[in-house]
Amino acid sequence: MRTRKAILPDARRIHELIAAYAMDGTLLPRNLAEICENVRDFVVLEDRGRTIGCGALHLYGMHLAEIRSITVARFAQGQGGGQLLVKALLGEAKKHRVSCICLFTRTPEFFGRLGFQLAQREDLPDKVRKDCCVCPRLNNCDEVAMVRGELPKFAILPEPPRWLVKLPL
Repeated sequence: MRTRKAILPDARRIHELIAAYAMDGTLLPRNLAEICENVRDFVVLEDRGRTIGCGALHLYGMHLAEIRSITVARFAQGQGGGQLLVKALLGEAKKHRVSCICLFTRTPEFFGRLGFQLAQREDLPDKVRKDCCVCPRLNNCDEVAMVRGELPKFAILPEPPRWLVKLPL
């Protein structure tokens, strides 16, 4: 198994991998157009020439990046592919000199083994303002926030308009 930066022809397979886990609510759904627009954020996992996993690093600024859409095909789980993806994305964050990497997950044990620690949602306002306010699980989220690195001391995204949503912080 190996990882590599995704390219536009990978978008359809990335969409399939994410969709397989979005149906049961494990991952947030991403449409193909969104994946195409953000394909440069993705890393793919290959085994014997076929793409079996993916993950993305969303940059908010040097103060924060988010690992998202981590998935490995069900038939390939438990073989270290998820760990390879996370390590590749951490390498990308290091290349960009990001001081804090966050993620939201239902499997904190996995990410804890990779150096992530539990955090409070309110410590990650850029993430919350960008994604949580439009998430279908906004009012009954079962994910935990985790970080690796120094928590941001500021946010760059503006407060959402009050009429849009009230965030449970």
